[in-house]
Amino acid sequence: MDSTEGLARLSSARVGILATVRPGGGPHLVPVVFAAEGEALVTAVDHKPKTTPHLQRLTNIRTNPHVSLLAHGYTEDWSRLWWERADGTARILEAGPGRDTAIAALVEKYPQYRDRPPPGPVIRVTVDQIVTWTASGS
Repeated sequence: MDSTEGLARLSSARVGILATVRPGGGPHLVPVVFAAEGEALVTAVDHKPKTTPHLQRLTNIRTNPHVSLLAHGYTEDWSRLWWERADGTARILEAGPGRDTAIAALVEKYPQYRDRPPPGPVIRVTVDQIVTWTASGS
């Protein structure tokens, strides 16, 4: 499977799990909504309640930009199960045209953002590889 096909399936998922590395080396996982923006994946800090504005995922990326984003498709018909993981390098966009383009991709995918786009930083992941598994083997 080429990366374009893998990215299309991955980005069709409504939610994913973003994995970052804590400064001490341990994993940190958080559910995120995300969108494809060209050959990259983007997610943003939105208005949903957070316990602090100093999010661990942002601290982690500033220390170590290597991340993974995992999404899956589940159905009771286990012959149709799939998961995909995008491994890549993240950077944080606080402002500028790159952030604006990412927000536009998120607004297009998620109607919940149309009236209230994410106000916080964007995480843009340049995808280095996509790992795929399907129950059907294709």
